[in-house]
Amino acid sequence: MNPAVTAVKKYREIFNEEPLLFRSPGRINLIGEHTDYNMGFVLPAAIDKAIYFALNKRNDDVCRIFSMDMNDSFEFSLKNYSKSEKHWSNYLLGVVDQILKAGYAVEGFNCVFGGDIPIGAGLSSSAAIEAGMAFALNKIFNLGINKLNLVKLAQRAENEFVGVQCGIMDQYINIFGKSGNALRIDCRSLEYEYFPFEFNDISVVLFDTNVSHSLAASEYNKRRHECSEGVSIINKDHPEVKSLRDATMDLLSEYKSRMNEVVYKRCKYVVEEDDRLLKACNALTGHDLKLFGSLMYQTHEGLSKDYEVSCDELDYLVELTKDNPSVYGSRMMGGGFGGCTINLIKNDAIESISKSITEKYMKRFGLELKIYVTKINSGTSLIILKENEAV
Repeated sequence: MNPAVTAVKKYREIFNEEPLLFRSPGRINLIGEHTDYNMGFVLPAAIDKAIYFALNKRNDDVCRIFSMDMNDSFEFSLKNYSKSEKHWSNYLLGVVDQILKAGYAVEGFNCVFGGDIPIGAGLSSSAAIEAGMAFALNKIFNLGINKLNLVKLAQRAENEFVGVQCGIMDQYINIFGKSGNALRIDCRSLEYEYFPFEFNDISVVLFDTNVSHSLAASEYNKRRHECSEGVSIINKDHPEVKSLRDATMDLLSEYKSRMNEVVYKRCKYVVEEDDRLLKACNALTGHDLKLFGSLMYQTHEGLSKDYEVSCDELDYLVELTKDNPSVYGSRMMGGGFGGCTINLIKNDAIESISKSITEKYMKRFGLELKIYVTKINSGTSLIILKENEAV
């Protein structure tokens, strides 16, 4: 059943009243990986898989929340709350905590939430929960928080309350997503621009490796350090270079001899990736999906060989799509060492390609391949169910 309908029905069943309904999407990142913490650009899009919130205010300070996906409930008072042992509830608690810290007046509320964003597939279900809750509370209590401040509030909830030092991209695209468009975010200025992604004959298909290598967290921190090291070497002579965003390949080449080989390769990938992303945006403006896809393949090559955050499973999945005229582009998506590849595939070939790749992947690694077919959709919003759906 449609998770939006299920949320409304469950809300009525538990609270015996009518809720407001909000849709908060997952996201993909088309190109621009590991550029966010280097103050570069990213190009995410909101998708058609989402978390739904059936929610309404109470007239006391109690908050009662039911998670459909966990089949579990949680209750707290606005006057007395702390981090919960129920991990899922902290994403919501963190948002309430940030709203109260900012001095906004809210009351208690009832909430039922759940959806169809696959957990652990890198589609950012956590940001969908945080930004969706922030958006919904802003609406029902008429707080008047603007969109960018909602994004920052949701990010702080994850940084400070959940304790995950995520960047701002996931919450940003969740609030600012627009149907038929990718969103270029400047991670330094937080300015944004929409680029058309309206290709009706293709879908964004994610192949989930079903692996998560333990290297991911430690290597992520190492990459950040290696990029910083490269910047500090250039910065001694060029104080205007404060991040890799400010560097060019010509400048990087000048300093190659002063960097160790690993640091140079890391910096090279980031500088080239920012350049690729800008070319990719031009390709979308020109409706050139072939060029866009070729840039995705280049990104994967850079992530695998220069940034070294891929793995055998990801590399194999990308390799299997090459030279297939029905696949425009493929690359690993996310932090690396597991997770998904993102693929642009013609709709009429999705079934046959998925079947072939699933069989080959199983034969090579003995692992089931999970497949998610998505379309680009709008950001978080209040939605109204049609009468026949809501009954």
